[in-house]
Amino acid sequence: MKAVHFGAGNIGRGFVGLLLHDAGYEVVFADVADALITELAAADSYEVHEVGENPAVRTVNNFRALNSGTQEAAVVAEIATADIVTTAVGPHILKFVAPVIAKGIAARPAGLAPLQVMACENAINATDILKSEVVAQWDPAAGSLDAAAVFANTAVDRIVPNQEAGQGLDVTVETFYEWVIDGTPFAGKEPVIPGATFVDDLEPYIERKLFTVNTGHAAAAYFGFEAGLGKISEAMADQDVAADVRAVLDETKELLVAKHGFNRADQEAYVEKILGRFSNPHLPDTVTRVGRAPLRKLSRHERFIGPAAELAERGIVPEALLGAIAAALRFNDPADAEAVELAKILSASTPDEATEKITGLAADHPLFAAVSSLIEEAKAVV
Repeated sequence: MKAVHFGAGNIGRGFVGLLLHDAGYEVVFADVADALITELAAADSYEVHEVGENPAVRTVNNFRALNSGTQEAAVVAEIATADIVTTAVGPHILKFVAPVIAKGIAARPAGLAPLQVMACENAINATDILKSEVVAQWDPAAGSLDAAAVFANTAVDRIVPNQEAGQGLDVTVETFYEWVIDGTPFAGKEPVIPGATFVDDLEPYIERKLFTVNTGHAAAAYFGFEAGLGKISEAMADQDVAADVRAVLDETKELLVAKHGFNRADQEAYVEKILGRFSNPHLPDTVTRVGRAPLRKLSRHERFIGPAAELAERGIVPEALLGAIAAALRFNDPADAEAVELAKILSASTPDEATEKITGLAADHPLFAAVSSLIEEAKAVV
């Protein structure tokens, strides 16, 4: 069995590549980072260090590596005979890998089972995004895309922090992970991937992860940044920051229970698990890394505005989430391009203009006025 995985970075090696390796696949890593690909191609193995509860060291071998920019034909040939294609490149990069994937699918010999394609990205329905880009590149003369490939959305969760210098290809990750896959596109022929969970309705799991893990992680970063703390674990060790993060997740918990019917006790246990993960002192994650790209994190359907808007639509004032939004607006890391751009928008726009531009909320939305007020306050300190 063979899997082609786009994205040979820390998440690719320490999460998706590891699980595919453990499932018995030969993994072909594809990336445009030439130095990384050269190092991977020359290596026989690398180690994944899982830290936290029940720490372990896992060895990954039986892999190859190709530069998808300079060795495109070779990548296409690998896809043509692969069983699975996965990605961990970032949602905004999917449009760049789609043409190669489309060529690889078109090159598959007749009689092969459909290629199973899954985008393992930190975004809602990322595989749908990837498929739309593949469709845009697809030549109808190659036949039916739906007959040649199966596209399944996934929800992935594993904290993979910035790595310490000198680790080489080895990756440090937390022990916890979750890979939930929409099983319906496979029509009973799901790939066998130990550690992955196949479900009939993925949306509740996507939103549970986004509105708990991503919302909480970013909240810890922004509250921690304001408190002058460096690491996420240090932020969570601060009583005030931890209480603020907990309040945020109490609000998203109420939304998830009401919207998706999650058992309240189960969701509370999930929140407690997530808070414990953020507090893991073995993960050297910083508030600036987790808080980076505040414009994306403050966009309409992301981790703050998304749940806050839905709560407002239900007649609930999301006080804790508004506090996290305010902290995000004040994230002024000069090394982060989006933080710099955010400050420019705040300076150059009226509160209502900035609210619409940053959050995508319509002026008549029940959350709009509250966010506009926060932006007016943020403008005073820019």
